[in-house]
Amino acid sequence: MNHYLKTSCIPLILLMFCTSFVVADDKKTKEQDKIKAKTSETLERLYNIQPMSKQAIKDSYGYAVFSNFGMKILLAGGGKGQGVAINNKTGKHTYMKMLEIQAGLGMGIKKFRVVFVFENKSVFNEFVNSGWEFGGQSTAAAKLDDTGASLSGAISISPGVWMYQLTDDGLALELTMKGTKYMKDDDLN
Repeated sequence: MNHYLKTSCIPLILLMFCTSFVVADDKKTKEQDKIKAKTSETLERLYNIQPMSKQAIKDSYGYAVFSNFGMKILLAGGGKGQGVAINNKTGKHTYMKMLEIQAGLGMGIKKFRVVFVFENKSVFNEFVNSGWEFGGQSTAAAKLDDTGASLSGAISISPGVWMYQLTDDGLALELTMKGTKYMKDDDLN
């Protein structure tokens, strides 16, 4: 009986082990597909609100699209989000996540979408490979310089990096970023 038990358990254990990898891979693919769908939806909405953004994104080295959710109750708050950075030159998708911490008096829930546009390889690679962190109470104002009208409605947040922020009401013209960190999502890459 002992020999029979050993020979019948080994294939069962191997089957369970292999099944767990298939389930994990299926979950990863479903999450990636969900992010891709939100990305397409966000870009379509942005293009409807700000038609010239389509050309700005097409002409860029790369871009990143995030869907974020945040909450603030009394003195503390935070948020999280997911997204993908897409290299226009190679087509490579890098799945990322976002975390936000807020301090200060207030209450509320916010849902918003963010689209980053990277003008060159250096700023794109820095964002994807090193992550990105915004601290303090930096507020960026919408402006245009010599980049042309295609970035109209975008906010310059650092040299070579522009951002569109979409809220339920449309395109935000001002952005306050407090303790926000963007980084690769190791579970989805």
